[in-house]
Amino acid sequence: MQRNTSSRKHSKEIDVTLPRAICVGEGLVVLVATPGPLENSETFTRSAGGAEANVARVFAQLGVDAAWISRVGNDGFGRYLVDELDSAGVNTSAVTRDEGRPTGLYVKERGAGTGSPGDLPLGESKMTYFRTGSAASALSPNDIDSAHAVAMIKAAELVHFSGITVALSETAENLTRQLTARAAMVSFDLNYRPALWGSRLQHAPRVLADHVRRSDVVLMGADEANEVFGIDDPDALRAEFPEPHHLVIKNDAHVVTAFEGRSRIDVPALTLDVVEKIGAGDAFAGGYLTGLLDGLTPVGRVRLGHLCAAGALTAHGDIAEVLQAPARRSALDLSDQGWRLLQYSTLVTA
Repeated sequence: MQRNTSSRKHSKEIDVTLPRAICVGEGLVVLVATPGPLENSETFTRSAGGAEANVARVFAQLGVDAAWISRVGNDGFGRYLVDELDSAGVNTSAVTRDEGRPTGLYVKERGAGTGSPGDLPLGESKMTYFRTGSAASALSPNDIDSAHAVAMIKAAELVHFSGITVALSETAENLTRQLTARAAMVSFDLNYRPALWGSRLQHAPRVLADHVRRSDVVLMGADEANEVFGIDDPDALRAEFPEPHHLVIKNDAHVVTAFEGRSRIDVPALTLDVVEKIGAGDAFAGGYLTGLLDGLTPVGRVRLGHLCAAGALTAHGDIAEVLQAPARRSALDLSDQGWRLLQYSTLVTA
C-alpha cells in the first residue's frame, strides 16, 4: 500500500501574534539514558531538542516574542514537541504536521565513568540519531508559503536557522535559500554536521559558504570553520567572508571574536564547571541575537551569549536555564576586568 504523505497544519487555533524572531528547523525528541553503558539502561527520560527549537526557547526566556517553524509527524512525539515549545512561550502556529513521516528523535547516553566496556567517561555524552525519513527532512518552501507563514516572516525582525537545516535534504536547502531572500535580517549558525549531508557531502563547503555570504548575522566555531573552509583564524575568516555585517567566531580558548563591519572585539567566556556541552552553542546564539535585537553594544551581545551558554554548560539537557534579569544586568554592566574575574556560580547563587 502506498504511504500517505499528505500534511496539514496542527489543529490548534492559529496565533495571530506576529513574532520578532523566527527559528526555522528540525525539532527532535530526546531520550536520555541513565548514566552508564546504554545496553544497561532500562529507563529513559524524555525531553525536546533540535538547534533552532533550542534557540527559540532561549528567546522566549529572554522576553523575545519568538516562533518556531518546522515539520513534525502526526504522532505522539510530534504532539509532545509542539506542546513543549508552546509551554515555553514559543509560537508554533506555523508548524506543519506530516501525516506520512515520523517525528525524528535521538538517544543520549551519558557516561558514568566506571571504566566498564561500553561506558563513557564521567560527564561525557554520546548521541545516536534516528532522523532519516523524518517529517523535518521533508521541510521545503511549501512550509513557508501559507498566508500565515508569509505574514510572520514579513513582520519578523530576524529569521534564524542553521547548517543542520540546510543539510537535512535538498528541499530543506531550497527552503533556507527562500528564507535568505525573504527575511529582513537572516541569522545563520554554521552548525556543520558531516553525517547529515550524505551523498551531498562534497557540495557542503560550497553550499554553506553561499549561505554565509547571503546572511546578515553568522555564527561559527573556529574548529568547524576549519573543517569546512580550511580557515580557523578570525581575521582570515573575516577576509574570506566580508558579506555578513555580524560575524561571530567561537574558539577552543573560550574566547568569542565578534566582527561588526570591520570592527573587532574579543570577549572571554565565564569561569565555570562544565557539566555537559550539549546545547551551549544554541544558547549562545539565542543570547547574542537577543542582545542584537534589544540594541546592546557588541560587547553586551557577546556577554549575553556567554551567560546563556553558561546556563547550558552547567546543567544536563539541551536547553539552557537563563539567569534572572537582575543577575544578567549585573554581569552585563561589569568592567572588562570585572567580567574576566567573574565566576558564573556567584551569579547563580546571588
